[in-house]
Amino acid sequence: MSIKHNKQFSALALATALLCLSSATQAATINISSRDKPGVGFNDTTPVAPVGGNPGTTLGEQRMNVYRHVANIWEQALTSNVNINVSAAWEALTCDAGSAVLGSAGAWNFWRDFSGSTPGTWYPQALANKIAGVNLSADTPDDGTGYGNVDIKTQFNVNLGNEGCLTGSGFYLGLDGNAGSKVNFATTLLHELGHGLGFALGLTSTSTGLRVNADFTAYAENGLPSVWESFMYDNTVGKTWLAMNSAERKASAINPLKLAWTGNNAVVGAAQTLKATPVVKINTPVPGASGLYDIGTASFGPAIPVAATLGTLATLPAGTSNNPLACNALDAAQTAAVAGKVAIIDRGVCSFTIKVKNAQIAGAVGVLIADNADAAISGLGGSDGTITIPAVRITKAAGTKLKDAVARAPAYGSRGKPGTVLGAWSTDASRVAGADALGRPLLYTPAVLAGGSSVSHWDVSASPNLLMEPFINSDLTNIMVAPKDLTVPLLKDLGW
Repeated sequence: MSIKHNKQFSALALATALLCLSSATQAATINISSRDKPGVGFNDTTPVAPVGGNPGTTLGEQRMNVYRHVANIWEQALTSNVNINVSAAWEALTCDAGSAVLGSAGAWNFWRDFSGSTPGTWYPQALANKIAGVNLSADTPDDGTGYGNVDIKTQFNVNLGNEGCLTGSGFYLGLDGNAGSKVNFATTLLHELGHGLGFALGLTSTSTGLRVNADFTAYAENGLPSVWESFMYDNTVGKTWLAMNSAERKASAINPLKLAWTGNNAVVGAAQTLKATPVVKINTPVPGASGLYDIGTASFGPAIPVAATLGTLATLPAGTSNNPLACNALDAAQTAAVAGKVAIIDRGVCSFTIKVKNAQIAGAVGVLIADNADAAISGLGGSDGTITIPAVRITKAAGTKLKDAVARAPAYGSRGKPGTVLGAWSTDASRVAGADALGRPLLYTPAVLAGGSSVSHWDVSASPNLLMEPFINSDLTNIMVAPKDLTVPLLKDLGW
């Protein structure tokens, strides 16, 4: 399930030179204000039982309790002498029965040329306030939106889990992480507030590479950079985004596994956090098919073990039904083929979770989703807490090779037994998952631009999974520092 991020900004006030009030720092303070209407969102009086350490007895109370819990975590992670103001609401966001926008968050204002800043550089408001030591928007007149003094605006899907909106997989409002088949709201909110605090590219367009100009009136070739850009280094062209023109930035945003973050805090944290690259190790008598195959992990199902048996690979029989992509329940022949084995299924038509669930129901012990286009390895998005078998993504080329090996394996049997293609979970110790050759963590740059997700997240190749990847994974914790995570280290690179 991809977390989408709506860019909603008010007219930007341009900061003038300001003096810091104090050089002393203190733990951050986050204020939360609701903009929900009566009976909606935080004001929903529907009775509920306390759950997972959340004592609220109405739906609205439980929602606010999670907000306060997550705000407390962020307060302890950051320092600032200026209060951080968050405007929050529950709204009807885009969704259907199989997928949904969980929520979005972003900085409400951006500032440049204030005391302590890099000249000619845009900063999100909460970070700008922290660096300046004062509330830069304190004297900004209300423009009619009601957000005159707001640093971060958030909104979450009020319909999640209802019929037709990721049906049955609503937000889990407990504080203990035991979300089961639901979406952990605390983790989702922790992620989104990270964006509002500055874990995002900001005002530079990933689709054009253009930047917002100094007056915030248009995107232009000579616009001003975001504070992110000096830390983004493209290994293909050997430049930071700060040194690129718009065409180069546009190309870099869709240059898979090549855009690295160079900030020292995150690089040091990556050395403590990121592990060897997870792969599938194949053993088969079929010539040329054995070896290590790159995988992209799923945001659903069990975590992939470092080393363990995967199982015997199988393919869906051709011609048995009009269901080659497992988008419907597997028929008898397909079920017989994959029961007790690892099904290789091509990507396409329906969601990853539907394919894997159908294979699971048929008795498969795992699934390899083969890409349907030539591209760098990526992950599997989606959410279904009832999936209990592991699933990973492999490249189109790998899928073609392995399906061919499965078809030819019987001819390579010995002692009267047919040959097989066996898989195991393993790692490639020569590569760090989610980092470049110099150990710098990689940003998310899929070959097809993902609006609101590309560049402003860690890459999905990271292992272990990181909070600020574009998908919420079931194995995440509330720890945002090394050796568990790299969220806070990146924010410290920016100036937090």
